Amino acid sequence: MDAFIKYISYILPEKELPNEEFIKLFPEWNVEKIVNKVGIKTRRIADENQSASDLAVEAINQLCKEYPIDKQHIDFLIICTQSPDYFLPATACIVQDKAQIGVHCGALDINQGCSGYVYGLSLAKGLIVAGIAKNVLLVTAEMYSKHLHPTDKKNWSIFGDGASATLISTEGTYKIGNFSLGTDGSGAKNLIVRNGAFKHPKTADLESFPNDNFLYMDGPEIFRFTNRAVPYLVQETLDKNDETLGSIDQYVFHQANTYMINSLREKIGIPEEKFIIDMKDYGNTVSTTIPIVLKNLISKSENKEKILLAGFGVGYSWGGTVIYKEN
Repeated sequence: MDAFIKYISYILPEKELPNEEFIKLFPEWNVEKIVNKVGIKTRRIADENQSASDLAVEAINQLCKEYPIDKQHIDFLIICTQSPDYFLPATACIVQDKAQIGVHCGALDINQGCSGYVYGLSLAKGLIVAGIAKNVLLVTAEMYSKHLHPTDKKNWSIFGDGASATLISTEGTYKIGNFSLGTDGSGAKNLIVRNGAFKHPKTADLESFPNDNFLYMDGPEIFRFTNRAVPYLVQETLDKNDETLGSIDQYVFHQANTYMINSLREKIGIPEEKFIIDMKDYGNTVSTTIPIVLKNLISKSENKEKILLAGFGVGYSWGGTVIYKEN
């Protein structure tokens, strides 16, 4: 049995942080520097009272608005988020109830970040191929803005919030191919929120910066990691799907920042016309970047028969697959 991406939708919070407003907060930066370095003109930011489950339900409702979906036919729900509502229960359980999906539906969370969409597709395909489920709803719901210190200009320039919903089924638009997955936990310290869980509880200090209560990212180390891991990931994904660099019609990478992924494109040797950079109006939305690009690409009705997906980042973790358009 095969598994297919059937439908995709995404939503973005209403609140925007355009570069013009960003430089009012950090006047030492300028609009040209931000656009040239990270390729972002604006990013969407969740309201203070919005939670990951709120964004997830909005994304599910948008999917059901765009496509003929009966929520009662969804038999498994996967939520990918690094900004969960609670330590427990799983945000997926909250979303099942709020989205009014039937109680027959299995539900779980994954906390995978930048590679999370590809990992979620691998789990969804496994459930379908094993005969456990027929219709799996994969939702990404990310609010990194909740993890950022108010004076952390580097990370505020990059990250945005957003959510997506993808229905994976026994039939659909794109057949999901084979996967390459990997992990190197020795890099965990380079992209981390150290405080807040049981190993290091959150402290009362919410003012000073740097501050372990908030997101820490070692940009140079992350860049070195991607230069090591992503070329290997792409080649292994091609090999596992009996493809070559030239046989793929479109490459969709996690939209980390323009400079990073364009450097990867050049190193791997991917032609510009086969490579998408689509983040200027959203920012880096973590696990939501790939489904945003896919939705926009599919909506253009362009004849992209073979699309390679590659996610990589926090963990360290990475994952790739190829999806094939059905005739």
